[in-house]
Amino acid sequence: MRYVSTRGGGAPADFSQVLLAGLAPDGGLYVPEEWPSFTSDQIAAFAGRPYWEVATEVLSRFTGNTFSRERLGAICQDAYATFAHPAVTPLKQLDSGLFLLELFHGPTLAFKDVAMQLLARLYDAVLAGSGRTLTIVCATSGDTGGAAVEAFRGARHARIVALFPEGRISEVQRRFMTTAADANVRTVAVKGSFDDCQALVKAMFRDEAFRTEVDLSGVNSINWARIAAQAVYYFVSAVALGAPHRPVRFAVPTGNFGDAFAGYAARRMGLDVERITVATNSNDIVARALGDGRYQTGPVAVTQSPAMDIQVASNFERLYFEASRRDAVETARAFEAFAGQGLIDLAPQALAYMRDLFEGRMVSEDETARTILSTLNETGEVIDPHTAVGVAAARYASASSSPLVALSTAHPAKFPEAVRAATGAEPALHVRSRGLFDKVERFDRLPADVEAAKAYVRTFARG
Repeated sequence: MRYVSTRGGGAPADFSQVLLAGLAPDGGLYVPEEWPSFTSDQIAAFAGRPYWEVATEVLSRFTGNTFSRERLGAICQDAYATFAHPAVTPLKQLDSGLFLLELFHGPTLAFKDVAMQLLARLYDAVLAGSGRTLTIVCATSGDTGGAAVEAFRGARHARIVALFPEGRISEVQRRFMTTAADANVRTVAVKGSFDDCQALVKAMFRDEAFRTEVDLSGVNSINWARIAAQAVYYFVSAVALGAPHRPVRFAVPTGNFGDAFAGYAARRMGLDVERITVATNSNDIVARALGDGRYQTGPVAVTQSPAMDIQVASNFERLYFEASRRDAVETARAFEAFAGQGLIDLAPQALAYMRDLFEGRMVSEDETARTILSTLNETGEVIDPHTAVGVAAARYASASSSPLVALSTAHPAKFPEAVRAATGAEPALHVRSRGLFDKVERFDRLPADVEAAKAYVRTFARG
């Protein structure tokens, strides 16, 4: 299995190179050189199997010869033993034909744990005996940072710096990062938005000398292993609802578009995904692009679903590459221009390709709050604001007799203020968030300045 950059630069890479690099040297994102696939019988055989076994089957299609099947299986089993629910990502029925896929049973109560717990173990396995210590720099809109810190804290072969937008994430999200006392962890509040944090990370990767100096790596959803890991729960949930003998639809709360692109990956591997509704809050760059064909950034709005407060959805580049018939020259041109102009007009054939699977839906702040309340009143389920965006969008999805799965991306205990405002009730405190408010926070502050960020990371890496 080999990987190529969406922008065409460099030689094809193997899985271990892609895992450790994160971003391609030319600034593009890695994608499989050829998509692996499952037959219908192979997908049907996933029914009733433990989550880690299905993960082993799916990941083995992407890891190539990097690990033996036995070693990969042990890694997956160990990663998902950290989850509080035996099913790892259980399904819960909300309404006739509407299901909730609970992705928040990991250590930091967010769907990011599904990939991050696996990623940390993959890093350790690849780097064992190498003598290397990588420097991971991670931008977070709230959940990625906590999941990455939890997964990599105390790691033997990695140190991690998590950049988060100051004042724009929930207190519980922040504390999952800032209360880690491990020597290999640093957390930094950046004066700006998530897009500013993400721009800092991308700038570091573009500086080849800096990247080499600190042995830089990235675990945001630009890292292909994140996408591969998230594709697993599309297979697991779809098979539980009758796949491959009937198609399944999904509604996906979207910020950086990685979770939605994982659904595309599952479809390319043979899963009959009928439709993916891309659900956004008012930071609706992807929903607008799917609607009018114009991918255009704008000012970042602060919402009650902060993990989605993003106006540059990095993984959209992967979809653009596929929709442009894998034309790397065109993809490079478009996204290099986008970096300066903040605008891409999609070609008609590319937009038609995207719309074959995806539809976009923007959910307002009022509608998000109403959905939290109505879901509680009608089903007894308390959902967080990101999940509410997905559930609200699901109710507007194109009519079909196929079951519809809304991805529940975080536990409501991570967003007590939003739940309290919508329902008047306090969400139950999760056992894994207890004690966070008794711990000392430790974080630094930086401006949204590339040179300041590089100096900070350089000092940490040398120390």
